[in-house]
Amino acid sequence: MTTGGFFTEFLEFLKEYKVIALAVAFVMGVAATSLVKSLVDNLIMPWVNAFVPSGDWQTAIISIGPVKLGIGPFAAECVNFLIIALVIFLIAKYVMKEEKVTKI
Repeated sequence: MTTGGFFTEFLEFLKEYKVIALAVAFVMGVAATSLVKSLVDNLIMPWVNAFVPSGDWQTAIISIGPVKLGIGPFAAECVNFLIIALVIFLIAKYVMKEEKVTKI
């Protein structure tokens, strides 16, 4: 196989399987995750902390004998995940609404 043939075949593969679009979506997803994480950490979590009496629930640890379970960090990541999933759902719902085509 010649180099030109291999390169052409590789370009066809990239186009057929939309690898470039997938890479762009991945990079945008990473950027959006950082943005949403900042939203959660800086705008939403202060409100959550205001309603929790101690405010230190994100660092709570349960000790069972010699084992220490980081229940607070796990709960904080669960809250982060749910908020990030909700924001992504809302964005996807808005974008998909724009792309719907009516049947004739």
